[in-house]
Amino acid sequence: MSTNPASTPEWAEFSRALGMNLRRRRDVLGLTQEAVAERAGISLYAYQQYERGAVTKGGAATNPRLATVLAICGVIDVMIEEILPPPPRFDWR
Repeated sequence: MSTNPASTPEWAEFSRALGMNLRRRRDVLGLTQEAVAERAGISLYAYQQYERGAVTKGGAATNPRLATVLAICGVIDVMIEEILPPPPRFDWR
């Protein structure tokens, strides 16, 4: 399979689900996007892209690095397994 997994519809759906989970938790805590981004040490634009589940022009999902997800989890006081949706399944052959 030569397709970049990050460019698949399944990965885009994962990214959207992650974004929805981030927003729900942020809303529960009454935090703004700006507050989460600042406390996590990332740009507001990057956080907004993650929360939106944005997809690039090439079709690849905009996904944060693991360290970024962990920083955001610390800010929104949630365990990573509570915020991550089920991972997409790929045929790696």
